[in-house]
Amino acid sequence: MLLSGFGKAEQIDHKGAVDLVTEYDRAAEEAIVNVIRARHPDHAIVAEEGHGAEGRSPWRWFVDPLDGTTNYAHGYPCFSVSIAAEHAGQTVLGVVHDPLHKEAFTAVRGEGALLNGNPIRVSRTDELSESLLATGFPYDVRVHKDNNLNHFGSFVVRAQAVRRDGSAALDLCYVAAGRFDGFWELKLAPWDVAAGTLIVLEAGGRITDFSGESEEIDGREIVASNGLIHDAMLSVLAAGQAGE
Repeated sequence: MLLSGFGKAEQIDHKGAVDLVTEYDRAAEEAIVNVIRARHPDHAIVAEEGHGAEGRSPWRWFVDPLDGTTNYAHGYPCFSVSIAAEHAGQTVLGVVHDPLHKEAFTAVRGEGALLNGNPIRVSRTDELSESLLATGFPYDVRVHKDNNLNHFGSFVVRAQAVRRDGSAALDLCYVAAGRFDGFWELKLAPWDVAAGTLIVLEAGGRITDFSGESEEIDGREIVASNGLIHDAMLSVLAAGQAGE
């Protein structure tokens, strides 16, 4: 479905100044939610485009049918589908699928992380100056000061390089696979990060908020890394928040 519409979206609506949704977001989400509902009618579903459902069981699903909608609408080949399952408040299953590159990143809590069925691990880079990082910018970047530009500037001069690809779910998976050494962002939603955070953890990485606390991330602040450069990343973020 997504491949057939790549670069061809005609019904592009604006949820915000730089926040897009296409007919393919909606169609993909409806298809995914219908499958979950058919198999697990009592499970709750939280979905980006509004096809979610209340549930009575301790199970909850997070669905982002098209992470990287702006890329998709412009024909830029970086987008993904992200699905996670949570039981009693803990994420236990995560899947991020990149249909263009035929890559499926998966994780089950306690069983490791996989790429197309093969185990993956985070990188061993232990110096921030030698690290390839990734980030993104919030949808209110034009109107709020807390827009990540200060942190971006701080990391650009301290890391080997910083990438901004436009799909947080894939950014997290690339950390898990050792392609990126670290990732940070703010003002994301649970469906953006639920699957990817589990995949990073199961690949041996570390996930916290900007203060270095909880692994249970809702997206408002997230730092993901191979663990070896995590404290260095937190120091840069702390300095940025202090205005240094």
